[in-house]
Amino acid sequence: MIMDYLDPQGAEHMPEMADATFSTDFLLSIKSGIHTYAIAITETTSPKLRNAFYRQMEQMIDLHEELTDLMINKGWLYPYDVGKQVELDLKSVENALFIANMKLFPNDTDRLGMFATPNK
Repeated sequence: MIMDYLDPQGAEHMPEMADATFSTDFLLSIKSGIHTYAIAITETTSPKLRNAFYRQMEQMIDLHEELTDLMINKGWLYPYDVGKQVELDLKSVENALFIANMKLFPNDTDRLGMFATPNK
């Protein structure tokens, strides 16, 4: 059977995979933000600005903890089990390669009749 990726059935389990991907990307952004605030704290000479940066960095650290806990509970991250994490990472790589090799834009893009559309 030829898989039609424009068919809604081709999107099975996509929401779960998307959530895991978005949360990983968000976690990396948080880590980058913490790093940036740490640099800014060491570079500024204003005590008020340094305190503001420090408070914002603390909030980002708290957000990092919350997101990490969520990802661990959902099974999207295994920081204490390297074997499971490597297995999960390899599965992610396989999925990325599979998606990269998909023919997402087939020559025939006519979907007339697949959805309820008014007659023209």
